[in-house]
Amino acid sequence: MKTFAKMSSTYAPTLKEDPAEAELASHKLLLRAGMIRKTAAGLYSYLPLAWRSLLKIEAVIREEMEAIGAQEMLVPMVTPAELWHDSGRWDKYGPELMRMEDRHGREFCLGPTHEETFTDLVRNELRSYKQLPVTLYQIQDKFRDEMRPRFGLMRGREFIMKDAYSFDATVEGMQKSYEEQKEAYARICERCGLQALPVVADSGQIGGDTSVEYMAIAEAGEAELVWCDCGFAADTEAATAGIRIEECEPGDMQKVLTPECSTIADLAAFLKVPEAATRKALAIVTGEGKPAVVFVPGDHEMNDVKAEHAFGDFHLMTDEEIEYYGLVKGFMGPVGLPEGVLAFADESLRESEWWIVGANEKDNHLVHAQRGRDFVIVDDRWVDVATAREGDACPRCGKPLHGARGIEVSQVFQLGTKYSESMGATFMDEDGKEKPFQMGCYGIGVSRTLQAVVEQHHDEHGIVWPVCVAPYEVEVVPLDVKGEVYDAAVQIAAAAVDAGLEVVLDDRKERAGVKFADADLMGFPYQVVLGRRGVKNGVAEVKVRSTGERVDVPIDAVCEWLAQKIVPQRMR
Repeated sequence: MKTFAKMSSTYAPTLKEDPAEAELASHKLLLRAGMIRKTAAGLYSYLPLAWRSLLKIEAVIREEMEAIGAQEMLVPMVTPAELWHDSGRWDKYGPELMRMEDRHGREFCLGPTHEETFTDLVRNELRSYKQLPVTLYQIQDKFRDEMRPRFGLMRGREFIMKDAYSFDATVEGMQKSYEEQKEAYARICERCGLQALPVVADSGQIGGDTSVEYMAIAEAGEAELVWCDCGFAADTEAATAGIRIEECEPGDMQKVLTPECSTIADLAAFLKVPEAATRKALAIVTGEGKPAVVFVPGDHEMNDVKAEHAFGDFHLMTDEEIEYYGLVKGFMGPVGLPEGVLAFADESLRESEWWIVGANEKDNHLVHAQRGRDFVIVDDRWVDVATAREGDACPRCGKPLHGARGIEVSQVFQLGTKYSESMGATFMDEDGKEKPFQMGCYGIGVSRTLQAVVEQHHDEHGIVWPVCVAPYEVEVVPLDVKGEVYDAAVQIAAAAVDAGLEVVLDDRKERAGVKFADADLMGFPYQVVLGRRGVKNGVAEVKVRSTGERVDVPIDAVCEWLAQKIVPQRMR
């Protein structure tokens, strides 16, 4: 039999002050509202109120997965190293992979993701095209040994994630599974109360050719993205936008004394030109160990993720390396580079003829440097490495892009045969030939979604939970915990539960101000306040947390009033 909860017996220790460790509003509020507690860096316990919300998020995920035919299961968190050697990721994943040995000296890891485990699972079981397609998923703890865990649940070492893996016979089948998951992810974000954009993303450690992230828009988000009114959106790590290039006037190349102008801002101010008319130079050592200088528009930055695609495991030169290769920090240019140093340039500069660049001499720059006359960028050294930014041209419609920050809550990937080929996971096709599975993988950060909801839904007083993921939908707040006021509160709470609502009763012997402050801090969507005068007049005051609106409702009509408001908002 369902009943209402009581605040006096709910483990939700609140804090009056913001914890010093917390930077984001959502992190502060989850700690202050008694929903999470830090165990160690990047490791958090979920207290009862947060756990109720997490279970609601998981329920939404399960409903949407069931609707598209995905099947839930569970694999071990610990994965044998040989599977990662099979896929080739054991040495590539990096220090975030938590490695360990058992008592027999066998190597294992704590799974940050489970492509290898699921591929191994099906490679000996799914043998015919007649058994396909199959999509399997789990909701499980994951572990990544983050160098700098921060922002609470946003970048933790241990976190709850839903990960799914689809296995198809054809590329077209994989794309269909991908689109189904992508659409389901959009519905999950909406049902959890998140304003999220699907953005083109880099595939990172997971791999594959196509990937989309769902980004919850938030000023405090870690990721930078660009988007357009036409519907285009992309993470700046993956966006290829139309960068508007400016040039200096044509003329004979001249060396100009530019003392103390080692930055683009200083140079543009000194020459009285826009930063976009200059060219920024970055000295790197490519993954092949070759020294190079990369040129990008002066008002843009080089993106590390794009650069890794272009140059492999590159690194920016140290001051010692710059000196060793005969370069001059702050004054590098394509004219007269030292022998053996390669010149690369961003694709956006391909049509640019007249450059302002370093002269490869301290305190000197070149103006009117003409590409083709004074220097050359050879054909295979044009690369897409500049970071897209607000104001660049949308690659779809050409209009200026908007900039935003976001929290990545989920991501979908088209893997193709990346894992099935390397791990020998094949099936017998209808033509009688063995073929590798066409795979997709799909992840949702469940615990991260919880904090993203709080980051989007809060005010100066506390959390403002959407009904769909609130720990409780209604809090009944009697201003007296004895006599007719308390009796009326108990009756309302019991009747609300009978009406199918989720209710907590604040039965604590606290001052009204304390109860009101905690109610706002914890963010329950509807607060039913009962005092002596109201009970005497047969009226309860209902506060709507999201708007602050206060409505007097007859006590005998409160449950019906609440149900009419709450049930449609559940979006079930």
